[in-house]
Amino acid sequence: MNKLKPHTRTRAQESTGAIEKLYITMRHLFNRGFYKPMGVSGESLRESLLTLRPEIYGSITDDKIELQGLLYVMDRLPYGIEECRFINLTSDEGYKNSHFEPIIPLKRRRNCYRIDSEQINIEITRGRSEIYDILTHLTFLFIESHKIMKQVLINENGEVIRDWKKLEHAVLKKDKLTQEEKEVALTHTANFLGRTFEEVKNVFPYFANEKDENRFFNIIYFLGKLAIDEVIADNKRIITFSPVLRERLGHHIHGEQWAYRIKHTLQEKNLLERPLHIISANMHSVMNSLYAPKALPAEFLNKKQMEVFEALSSPVNLKLREKVTKTALAEGMTFIEDVSGTNIDVQIIDTAKIKKSPYTEGLKNVEDSQKPVIVVMDYAFGEQAYETMDELLKPLIDADKKRHFLNVASVSIMGKAGILEGGKGDIMIPSAHVFEGTADNYPFKNQMGKSLFKDDNVKVFTGTMISVLGTSLQNREVLKFFHNSTWNVIGLEMEGAHYQKAIQAASKIRRSISPKVKVRYAYYASDNPLETGSTLASGGLGTTGVKPTYLITEKMLKQILDNSKN
Repeated sequence: MNKLKPHTRTRAQESTGAIEKLYITMRHLFNRGFYKPMGVSGESLRESLLTLRPEIYGSITDDKIELQGLLYVMDRLPYGIEECRFINLTSDEGYKNSHFEPIIPLKRRRNCYRIDSEQINIEITRGRSEIYDILTHLTFLFIESHKIMKQVLINENGEVIRDWKKLEHAVLKKDKLTQEEKEVALTHTANFLGRTFEEVKNVFPYFANEKDENRFFNIIYFLGKLAIDEVIADNKRIITFSPVLRERLGHHIHGEQWAYRIKHTLQEKNLLERPLHIISANMHSVMNSLYAPKALPAEFLNKKQMEVFEALSSPVNLKLREKVTKTALAEGMTFIEDVSGTNIDVQIIDTAKIKKSPYTEGLKNVEDSQKPVIVVMDYAFGEQAYETMDELLKPLIDADKKRHFLNVASVSIMGKAGILEGGKGDIMIPSAHVFEGTADNYPFKNQMGKSLFKDDNVKVFTGTMISVLGTSLQNREVLKFFHNSTWNVIGLEMEGAHYQKAIQAASKIRRSISPKVKVRYAYYASDNPLETGSTLASGGLGTTGVKPTYLITEKMLKQILDNSKN
């Protein structure tokens, strides 16, 4: 009788287990109310992250400091967080009406408040995905801080190496550092970071901001200092979750307020019964596609269309963007700036008021009362996509308790995602969404197709998209498994399954919208996490993302507006 061979876990299985353990642990710590990241209570998070070794965090398991991963994390956490022992995650609890100045991270739209020299508060208004995002980044940050501590601490009496003292002198100096002093400090810092002078010098300016050009020194110093305090004086850093946050999470408080304001605005403008087409995208491509040719005739005459769109995407061309916005506001666009805390702004576009656009030529013989209304919502974040879409698709209940159902004709989702075959700027058209870590899968009929892009000189991939629990937790082994297996996964993102869950619930279970609602999904690649040097931590898309963004927008608008029955 043949004996069964003992099963050896693959790296993909180990990584999947680590991801599941991370999320179970984070939920437990949230329910508990507080924990010490580098203490016993944070041990499970640290071990899981080190087992997982996510691509975005690079050399997290090495002795040398991971510079690109550190930059990625610091762009998404509030300025000055490295100095704080106490990090408090709160709900929207009224700090905006206080003397505290909001601190908004460079790459994440969330309000944070520096309470005193030791404490910073981070407002959570976008659901569990935001908590997972922050805790993962903080775990990485504190692991790196202890790597610094191990390199600079000589003994248990608190003695430190000479290189550390030189960095401390540079950080605590009140006068501005000269170029010579800066390079001396960089030399000493590079020594204990395990990096070359060139590596440290090259990354140094990317950490700078308008408040502090030497922010890199401050980050390294205080990360190391607080780690030393944890070891020598047992002054552990603590992360807490406010009671109000724990009470409110999952109750759609922000999403409900957000959706009501949109539906109330539609009602005020007599648009509630018109065919509605919801687009989850950015706040520029739909507006620019519809209004820029009229607002900027000279630019479109002298340049190719995509060159104008690239110019509009540049922050230096503020006047060009203002011209387009002015035309849009005069011809049917209403802008709703978010005040609910979702951080999702909205544009409502009444196509009956667009005076001249090639997109609306097919609507000439359609009565104004039947012309489409486009609701463009900015990107949601992870699970927040379910909360916002679920609330938006519910009927409006007015003051007289009367229900007004929305005439939703289509829902279109455009986003950026990681691609598993191809590169930055390529396009992905999904046929289904699979939700990572669960048995949930959402096949659907996608109105977008590969054939739409056949003349556009762009690579297009079709297949399954995986909606991940967090992009910062993905590693090569897990992604290879999904890509090479019969799941036929072409890319990863964070919102698709959540949107589809809300759409299917509204159309097939609640019947609050038509079961014939048309659905469109298309993504453009922001990175390829299977390629070394092509992860999100390697930098942004730049102008590479302009072409696929506007091509997808063009196809979506043509499908919405070329046929009034669509």
